[in-house]
Amino acid sequence: MTTKKSARAKDIPVVAVSPAPDAGDRDRLRHGSHHDPHAVLGVHPAPGGLVFRAFRPYALSVSVVTPDLRAELHDDGDGFFSGLLPLPDVPEYRLLVEYDGTVQETEDAYRFLPTLGELDLHLIGEGRHEQLWQALGAHVTTHQGVPGTRFAVWAPNALGVRVAGSFNFWDGSGFPMRSLGSSGVWELFVPGIGEGEAYKFEITRPDGSRTLRADPLARRTEVPPATASIVHASHHEWADDEWMAHRADTPVPEAPFSVYEVHLPSWRPGLTYRQLAEQLPAYVEEMGFTHVELMPVAEHPFGGSWGYQVTGFYAPTARLGTPDDFKYLVDRLHQAGIGVLMDWVPAHFPRDDWALAEFDGRPLYEHHDPLRAAHPDWGTLEFDFGRREVRNFLVANAVYWCEEFHIDGLRVDAVASMLYLDYSREPGQWTPNEHGGRENLDAVAFLQEMNATVYRRCPGVVTVAEESTAWDGVTRPTHHKGPSGFGGLGFGLKWNMGWMHDSLQYMSHEPIHRRYHHHGMTFSMVYAYSENYVLPISHDEVVHGKRSLVSKMPGDWWQQRANHRAYLGFMWAHPGKQLLFMGQEFAQGAEWSEAHGPDWWLLDPSYGAEADHRGVRDLVRDLNALYRAAPALWQRDTDPAGFQWITGDAADDNVFAFLRLDADGTPLLAVSHLSPVVRHDYRLGVPDDVPAWHESLNTDAARYGGGDTVNPDVIKPEPRTWHGRPASIRLTLPPLATVWLRPA
Repeated sequence: MTTKKSARAKDIPVVAVSPAPDAGDRDRLRHGSHHDPHAVLGVHPAPGGLVFRAFRPYALSVSVVTPDLRAELHDDGDGFFSGLLPLPDVPEYRLLVEYDGTVQETEDAYRFLPTLGELDLHLIGEGRHEQLWQALGAHVTTHQGVPGTRFAVWAPNALGVRVAGSFNFWDGSGFPMRSLGSSGVWELFVPGIGEGEAYKFEITRPDGSRTLRADPLARRTEVPPATASIVHASHHEWADDEWMAHRADTPVPEAPFSVYEVHLPSWRPGLTYRQLAEQLPAYVEEMGFTHVELMPVAEHPFGGSWGYQVTGFYAPTARLGTPDDFKYLVDRLHQAGIGVLMDWVPAHFPRDDWALAEFDGRPLYEHHDPLRAAHPDWGTLEFDFGRREVRNFLVANAVYWCEEFHIDGLRVDAVASMLYLDYSREPGQWTPNEHGGRENLDAVAFLQEMNATVYRRCPGVVTVAEESTAWDGVTRPTHHKGPSGFGGLGFGLKWNMGWMHDSLQYMSHEPIHRRYHHHGMTFSMVYAYSENYVLPISHDEVVHGKRSLVSKMPGDWWQQRANHRAYLGFMWAHPGKQLLFMGQEFAQGAEWSEAHGPDWWLLDPSYGAEADHRGVRDLVRDLNALYRAAPALWQRDTDPAGFQWITGDAADDNVFAFLRLDADGTPLLAVSHLSPVVRHDYRLGVPDDVPAWHESLNTDAARYGGGDTVNPDVIKPEPRTWHGRPASIRLTLPPLATVWLRPA
């Protein structure tokens, strides 16, 4: 800022310092390769007083100003200024810097002690700093009584690091950072800088070239395609105390868990986080889902990646607002009684030259072996899970979202690609582990550490693995070893990709052919209790030519909708939690596109077929309501005693019937009939301790768009043995429908 000379200050002569500073220091500072600028710049004791040195490229003059004096430093050339002042002690001083046309008075950044202590550096070096974001990155703070921003970045291979930003016209020459010992961390406190300033780190590589990089721990970014980091300070005041206090009351495997998967930028295109907060909680609450799962919200440069190629692991995407705006959305969802999961992507990162790739001139976040670093499917780079600082970066990131944003669950993307060294690789493109196997031992250790840390620090949070192989023990505790010799990975839930694939394949067949594929709907029960499962009908199943859920179904439009409804009824009754992608709850016919989102116009009353889509949406709402009210459907999801087949082999009839049982043994009978005919007086064996049954759900009901073939009356068992049961009932099975019955 421009200033006037203090009325009490007096000019004193300055003694030139020689050398001031020496040629080596000057050269390294000019070229951005000095590891300890504070040892040269700032103020230092010397014979005869104190030496003041400043490096201010483009300055015409630099003066030292205190309440009592003003001393103009000697111009040493190339932007260096120095002088010896005959002072016994270091005063409170500022620098008066004159440029062409302006004069600025500022604190001297090189008079301050480091802002990171020994404990922070020790934990970073050990790879155990569980709140890494509080140490590294940019933080608005008051240091030694002076407000400003402290910057810190891990770049162990760098010759030097400087801070460039909007506050110095993107010229970091005068803002070199210091290296803090052997930690690989560079640090600088810049006085007078506050939130909202854009910045990057200018890194001098080992070969002397320079690269301008976004902050790996930036908590806010510019709106893409701009790539700078932004100094951020949170001011959000949480109002979800009740939710946070009780979210750990019931273990997730024993609680209702019905998830609505949402791509925030396209759910209602154009809405910000705060605008979404006015609409999304109300919609999800009305539909009865217990949770939302948000496709990756971490910052990413290319919207078409849907967020799965992350460059800002600690920053919610700026496309929809600020980090506090995102907190507001989470807060409002919690206040509506809705849990929030987010997709988390620790498997890989893109190669953008302003982000993590060869961050400090050499492989750092990625593996040093090019074969291990390159992800064969996505053109990205895989993290080096064996490097403790990289593992720390990711473990702390998982904790960060849960602690800072009150996230209730992390759905971990692409776990299979992390677990196997030969994932999508041909022979000769991978190297076995130390035991000669294909398991990525570093990734196993990372996932175990991440899960153990999250569950220890964040009660009530659940981690969910998107893992598509038969890896043993994905949801087993980390300290319990399995037959393979590995401890469990420690996840809370795992996506059941086998169930999804098999059941969708079955449903895609014409009903007349389904008898030959009956096992596609029953095989999942062979392994249903090997892990804690989620049944996912996710975005991956309704893009890239796979068609929407209703469009996968055979037959005419009526039959497609009937199949769709029957399938959802089967899914909600099957052991495991549920996940449904947006748009599928109202039978959208088109594939999802991030460019325009769900086809909400299908629910416009002026649209001729609106009732068809509204009926499916009403069914999903009722499924969720009945599901939450029936502990039999969720209380024993991971207990084999909570499930009993009535008939799993009625292939010729295309019928599946089973019981779900709650902790007290109270049953729910689910019957799916996947033929396009009505079956009258269809006999099913039932327990003999239920005196009467009533139909609580029928996906063929008229209000859902069905033919209204229902069982309106109470159904009493007959003492006739059937399906190995002492009693049996006779039902009318509607075409292409699922029926739920409960004790009357």
